[in-house]
Amino acid sequence: MASKRRRLSRSGEFDRVYRDGSSHATRYLVLYTFPRKDEEREDVRLGVSVSRRIGGAVDRNKVKRTLREAFWGLADELPPRHDFVIVARAEINDLIEKDGMDGVKRDLEEALAKARST
Repeated sequence: MASKRRRLSRSGEFDRVYRDGSSHATRYLVLYTFPRKDEEREDVRLGVSVSRRIGGAVDRNKVKRTLREAFWGLADELPPRHDFVIVARAEINDLIEKDGMDGVKRDLEEALAKARST
């Protein structure tokens, strides 16, 4: 489990990533990336956004846990001093049911590859 300081928690932090970062979409999620240049800390921070279209609280929390676990499983591939926000699309439940964690990791790797190529 990621420590609290490796998470985006304030709406202003999310807004900065949305406003000043770049977005990379797949069928199941949108990945926003924002390089932090002025901060000394090297760690990567993550925020996850899951709307009510996904389902009830139990479903949304399951999606958030799955996205966080898949993201931190790819930690070796992440650039330092970046903030990331993952926005789940409504179809993510289908991916989790069909392919589980492996499917989510593949989709996240695809979004990260798009982010690196820009």
